[in-house]
Amino acid sequence: MAVPSKICNQNFVSKKHKCLVFLTLCSSIKHLSQIHAQILISNLHQDSFLLTELVRFSSLSPFKNLTYAHSLLINSLNSTPSTWNMLIRGYASSDSPQNATWVHKEMRKRGLKRNKLTYPFVLKACSGAEALEEGRQVHGEIVKHGLDDDVYVNNNLVHFYGCCKKIMDAKKVFDEMWERTVVSWNAVITACVENFCVVDALGYFVKMRDSGFVMDETTMVIMLSACAELGFLSLGRLFHLQIIRRVLVLNIQLGTALVDMYAKSGDVRYAGLVFQRMKDKNVWTWSAMILGFAQHGFAKEALELFTEMKRSSCIRPNYVTFLGVLCACSHAGLVDDGFQYFHEMEDVHGIKPMMNHYGAMVDILGRAGRLKDAYTFINNMPIEPDPVLWRTLLSACSVHSVNGTDDIGDKVKKRLLELEPRRTGNLVIVANMYAESGMWDRAANVRRFMRDGGLKKMAGESCIELNGSVYQFFSGYDSQFYFNDIYPLLDTLIIHTKMISLS
Repeated sequence: MAVPSKICNQNFVSKKHKCLVFLTLCSSIKHLSQIHAQILISNLHQDSFLLTELVRFSSLSPFKNLTYAHSLLINSLNSTPSTWNMLIRGYASSDSPQNATWVHKEMRKRGLKRNKLTYPFVLKACSGAEALEEGRQVHGEIVKHGLDDDVYVNNNLVHFYGCCKKIMDAKKVFDEMWERTVVSWNAVITACVENFCVVDALGYFVKMRDSGFVMDETTMVIMLSACAELGFLSLGRLFHLQIIRRVLVLNIQLGTALVDMYAKSGDVRYAGLVFQRMKDKNVWTWSAMILGFAQHGFAKEALELFTEMKRSSCIRPNYVTFLGVLCACSHAGLVDDGFQYFHEMEDVHGIKPMMNHYGAMVDILGRAGRLKDAYTFINNMPIEPDPVLWRTLLSACSVHSVNGTDDIGDKVKKRLLELEPRRTGNLVIVANMYAESGMWDRAANVRRFMRDGGLKKMAGESCIELNGSVYQFFSGYDSQFYFNDIYPLLDTLIIHTKMISLS
């Protein structure tokens, strides 16, 4: 006897409803695979809504398995653009963002329509992988499909070009945007700061303010970062004042940005005050304060704070924390302690040393005059040393050259010139070392090589901040116009310094 169609439909709806309930209660990929098996047994595998829920869970949940989600879509005949967008979004936020571009190409092959929810995550993936060419192709598709007027898409384009160090492209996309949000301004300012175009970042900030946009927490964090890069303390204080006036909550992000700005701008005391007043701190907050102490010669305070961090909080140090600790050991001449912390980093905390950590160790040994140990340390490194390490040791050799170490200086010179034969800074150090050793002919030969090759050392540069302005000076720049302003400025600075010391 035939089963009535109404009963069949009721059974179908009932099975589908059960599967949906199970999906809402799902708590692991193992559970998901069991539900998927039940869907196949119940002949519900062609239901697009159930497929969407399966892909959503395996792409975006805390228990996600992107390989599993990918297999679901590859084997499906009725997938929709939204399900593929979910998979792209999952890959874009994963450790393998380049896979998102492969999924995007698969969508294109299948003739599925890409929309304004597709491209932002594809661009995010290209940003994470710094895949410039793929991103440019995506930009072309965006223009082709008429989505280049979407503010969300354009925000991600600005971010993408900024991540790929193409600041002119990032600025061009932003400048041509018809519609902008606070996120748009934050994106272009971030791109400028991260590409060391800090003056441009300040210019966009002024335009943002003049356009009537209200600064949010993200804007403040970015601008404090710009002030830290410039060492522009007075401007950083103005932003701090804005934070207070707008009654913005001093959360971890804002607090850490303030600590970093004050520390890098030289006001370590105030950085410490902000640090102490923060209720919540993360590893970046502690690291910014430790590094600030270390870079300004407060080695004892930096190491004491590191000890306090390990003792009084559950926060584990990271690679920046140890960079600050090693920097402190270098300034204090603590060679044995430096080695102890260097080994603790990997043996206790599982942090693999990076090139700058090795450089810090070479600096510790070099400052202590242990040139042979530094040379042996570099040669025993598990990774290939870069020119910065050899230059650090060569500088130490020029300061601490003693009997029995001249051969080390010669070996370092030879290796550095092999790696960077036309870097003027290296040649100047070598020429000076020859001159200090009385080898005038060799020193003259090096300088002749520089002159004949048209190589010139970059002029020394220094900055002074006074009365809210940053004044930049270059060695050898003797413009009479600047001379007339420089000497009164320096006189004012000297008087200002004396008043501070007397107060």
